[in-house]
Amino acid sequence: MALIRQGLLFGAGSAEPQEQKYTKKIETPIYEPSHAAPHLLELCDATKTRRLLSEIDAADIPEDEKRFLRMAAWRHAVFHYEKIADYYAHATLATQRLMEESALVIVDFDAAIERGFVRLCDEIQAQFLEEYNGDK
Repeated sequence: MALIRQGLLFGAGSAEPQEQKYTKKIETPIYEPSHAAPHLLELCDATKTRRLLSEIDAADIPEDEKRFLRMAAWRHAVFHYEKIADYYAHATLATQRLMEESALVIVDFDAAIERGFVRLCDEIQAQFLEEYNGDK
């Protein structure tokens, strides 16, 4: 178990500080799309979702429970955001708008705050500031 004391990282059983691998600096990631537009099927991996949907469809349970479980199964879909950003750069304006509404891409940070997409980030930042007493 490692211990961080006054910005220095001490390994388990070691009195000698090691190089700290983590930073307190918080930055918004910015992705530069490539010039190639990926195929739509490359944007998401729904392998686990499809497996769960098959199990749900085969289950001997009431239909209303199946509907709920089908919706929940989609939370296992894996989105490939770099490819989504590449796709967005080549999409129609209508598709881009819908991708922004779905928070698949965030191009306007203020609009993302208004829509509640960065509320979690604000909560994490508040916790971070509380933990580190506002140090940066």
